[in-house]
Amino acid sequence: MEKTQMKLKNSLLLLLTATIWGVAFVAQSVSMDYIGSFTFNAVRNLIGAVVLLPVIWFLNRGGKADPQKSPRPETDQKALIAGGISCGVLLCLASNFQQLGIKYTTVGKAGFITACYIVIVPVIGLFLKKKCGPFIWAAVVLALIGLYLLCINDGFSIGKGDLLVLICSVLFALHILVIDHFSPMVDGVKMSCIQFFVCGVLSGIPALLFENPSMSGLLDAWIPILYAGVMSCGVAYTLQIVGQKGMNPTVASLILSLESCISVLAGWLLLGQRLSAREGAGCVIMFCAIVLAQLPGRMPVRRTARSQG
Repeated sequence: MEKTQMKLKNSLLLLLTATIWGVAFVAQSVSMDYIGSFTFNAVRNLIGAVVLLPVIWFLNRGGKADPQKSPRPETDQKALIAGGISCGVLLCLASNFQQLGIKYTTVGKAGFITACYIVIVPVIGLFLKKKCGPFIWAAVVLALIGLYLLCINDGFSIGKGDLLVLICSVLFALHILVIDHFSPMVDGVKMSCIQFFVCGVLSGIPALLFENPSMSGLLDAWIPILYAGVMSCGVAYTLQIVGQKGMNPTVASLILSLESCISVLAGWLLLGQRLSAREGAGCVIMFCAIVLAQLPGRMPVRRTARSQG
């Protein structure tokens, strides 16, 4: 009974995480009324890194800082730095393509296109000599059909925003594969903190060169910035760590992938953005692809706070 209650509690925590990430697409969209894309990503990621510092302190103080790894200080330190920088660079590219894409598409479509990384990851894994099961190939076919309905217009061309977000999805897939490589060797929270810091600094360079960020703009956008930085990066990542403890990874990934559905609801309720019947059908088919990609037999994928919103 106690075990069942714990699983229910963890499932609710993961659902809350998916909700936070789904609503973050709205925050990303609203922020561009006041500040540029690079400025937003620079500030939100630096805030996310700062928010994780007390989490790291608390976990270290309680002796809970990733007990799966044996203590190898020098090796772990090098892997931590290499992993944090690598993930930070990919997160910077992915999040900025996503942010630019949201400017030209709806948050609902952006959420579903971004979620394609769940299908893209095992396909990229083929080039790393990792086999894909029949469910994955079926998911790929469904995802392509869903993308066609969601993105391709009557002139058989894809919208600028949809294309940018699709590129972001491929980059997030690479980001997850890099995490998959480094996470067994390092503390996940520390690596996430480093990646947020690296992403924030790298995003700050084009922000200073091309966007001329101002304090007035940052103050006008303080709500979406704080939501994305504190809630999406810091709080959601911590909830994910707690929620995934003892959970079946497949079930956990499926719950977290609900962020794509929540982004549609958030865009409709908060921004009044509606999808056409064709786009709605594309979302349904893509969600089926996401679910299919979670079924047993797929390549294991470790999720992180990316990213995703």
